Amino acid sequence: MTQQSIEPNKADISPNDGAGAVAPPPSGGSWLDRYFRISQRGSTVGREVRGGITTFMAMAYIILLNPVILSSAQDVTGAQLSIAELTTATALAAAVTTIAMGFLGNVPLALAAGLSVSAVMAFQVAPQMTWGNAWAMCIIYGAIIVLLVVTGLREMIMNAIPLAIKHAITMGIGLFVCLIGLVQAGFVTSMPGDGGVAGAKPIQLGTKDMLTGWPVVCFAVTVLLIFALLVRKVPGAILIGIVGGTVFAAIVHQVAGLSTKDWGLNSPTIDGSPFSSPDFGLFGSVSFSGIGDISAITVGVIVFTLVLAGFFDAIGTIIGIGQQAGLADKDGKMPGLNKALAIDGAGGVVGGVAGASGQTVFVESTAGVGDGARTGLASVITGLGFALCLFFTPLAQVIPTQVAAAALVVIGSLMMSNAKHIDWNDQATSIPVFLTTVLMPFTYSITAGIAAGIIAHVLIKVVTGRRREIGWLMWVLALIFLAFFSLNAIEGWLGLH
Repeated sequence: MTQQSIEPNKADISPNDGAGAVAPPPSGGSWLDRYFRISQRGSTVGREVRGGITTFMAMAYIILLNPVILSSAQDVTGAQLSIAELTTATALAAAVTTIAMGFLGNVPLALAAGLSVSAVMAFQVAPQMTWGNAWAMCIIYGAIIVLLVVTGLREMIMNAIPLAIKHAITMGIGLFVCLIGLVQAGFVTSMPGDGGVAGAKPIQLGTKDMLTGWPVVCFAVTVLLIFALLVRKVPGAILIGIVGGTVFAAIVHQVAGLSTKDWGLNSPTIDGSPFSSPDFGLFGSVSFSGIGDISAITVGVIVFTLVLAGFFDAIGTIIGIGQQAGLADKDGKMPGLNKALAIDGAGGVVGGVAGASGQTVFVESTAGVGDGARTGLASVITGLGFALCLFFTPLAQVIPTQVAAAALVVIGSLMMSNAKHIDWNDQATSIPVFLTTVLMPFTYSITAGIAAGIIAHVLIKVVTGRRREIGWLMWVLALIFLAFFSLNAIEGWLGLH
């Protein structure tokens, strides 16, 4: 791991900036340095800008992917959303929430439409109501999360999670991010057909257990380039690797005579003008009218699912990135993060108003943190990147998905270093840690990993006669997560199937 990614100066983090400890505000330096407390956190303006650009490059795919998910669904009236409108809404909501996180939260966390939330919106919410009602659901769940922040409950939950599980969350997110990168690159794919058939595998290497196509080669070259730069301790290794990988991909595209379809969502080409006109057709299309005609149980289950998807995914991501960036104290707590948590919760409201689905902190923020980002300035830079995409969407498509995916694999390897903090000989600790870590990538869900770890932690404390060590909040969380795993059965019992 690079020096700037593992040796943050924790003692220099101010209690008033939403991140942690004890130092007073600096009196010298530029206004930029003073506002974002850049020197206090052992960073530089250049490093923050570089980290912000790196995060944007790792997240740029969402501008194309979120519209694909939402436009593939129909609401209860049969209406489908426009790709052009969804692209504008996605970029707008990401820009607003990420810039707000930078200026108000002063942490290197970028937000965009959460894919888990978008999937729920497209395939669970929309078929039961109009799109206007669906955006209203976003606003409701976002308001609930903000309320949990205002009451202090969200920070209490973060602080109640045992330190070992917090380390496990970081490792689990690392494996999760790595798997996302491998899948996006086509290095790992799902097996067609029934996974229950004897001899069938759920995933495989490339296609038919073989790597095929030049895009996968570009991914492998980019991964190796970034790792080589990291071990040589080259500043900006991840950003340099992404830029170098994009240039290599552009050359390969021309020499090998590839088509844009060979690359998937993004290809290293610009067809036509690099400019685009934003379409704000979805902005403000929220409608609360008609929600009262829907079953209260149906609305309740939808809101519960959205809150769960947005709430615990974000908590896990914030804990993982906060530890990687050094914004946590020795106990893994991040006091003063209420501003950041409130902005993340407000992402549901912003996404609903914009028509882009709920916004949440992205694990791809780890790419910028790995490249040195430590303050909100990096988030402002990332947000400005999304803002530019309102007018330069074609440019965001130049970075191939396979090249951006390489950064996620590298960051996943760096986050696994938290394994050194775990006492693997103590089964009371290692079992919840193991379940938390492996279930995030294996279920493709951060929430599922946290849920399994907390349930296992409570169970082990009970069977070993250490009930007094279980705080009341951990009991509540364990019950909530039991309901989470039993949600299908509960919906059937309520007659929602």
